[in-house]
This record gives sequence, structure tokens and C-alpha cells, in this order.
Amino acid sequence: EVQLVESGGGLVQAGGSLRLSCEASEFTFRDYAIGWFRQAPGKERELVACLGTIDADTYYADSVKGRFTISGDNAKIAAYLQMDSLKPEDTAVYYCAHKFGSTCYPEDYEYDYWGQGTQVTVSS
Repeated sequence: EVQLVESGGGLVQAGGSLRLSCEASEFTFRDYAIGWFRQAPGKERELVACLGTIDADTYYADSVKGRFTISGDNAKIAAYLQMDSLKPEDTAVYYCAHKFGSTCYPEDYEYDYWGQGTQVTVSS
């Protein structure tokens, strides 16, 4: 079973930066995508960024375009989310998730394995 572990969350002031990491156990398939989701209190979980391995398909939510950057390391089976110019509305629990197939989809039911989540809090 695939296991995902996130790290890098924390408390930061508005305008600051954080880098989230997601490390995964070895997969048996090369064709997959890693998505970063977030869920704020009282809100639905949303996909903020995704990266596919084979064709490098990428997805960014409109709310984070130009501020967040997703990258991957296939050798380590890891994915990263660099978050710059953070805003208080970015405050949420962030999850990384794995799906088979390298096309990114925004629906959370497309993803098969999930990490435990890491809290990101942005103060104003």
C-alpha cells in the first residue's frame, strides 16, 4: 500500500513563504500524479496544485496561480509545494494525494492514497 507523509507546515505571517514536502513509499507504476489539496474549517477540500509524472501535466487553482509552485523528484518519489506571498485565506490543512495515471483531475475521489495532512496557518 502506498504511504504518503507530508511535512513543512507551520505558522507564517502574510507575505511569507513555506515549502511543503510529500514523500511516498515506492510505487509499482511510473504513471501517476501527486496532488496537493487543502481544507479550511467549514469549507470543502479543494485541489490547489497537481503534477503528473509522464507528461508533466500540471494544475493550479486560480487562487494560487503565480504564488504556488509544485515540483517533483521521481528518484525520491517526492513532491513539493513552494508557497510564496501567502495570504490569511491560505490557512488550511494541506494534504498530498496520489492517483494512478498522470493526468491531473480536481476531484478528490480521483485520488487513491492520502497523507495525514499538515497545518498551514497564515497570520495577518
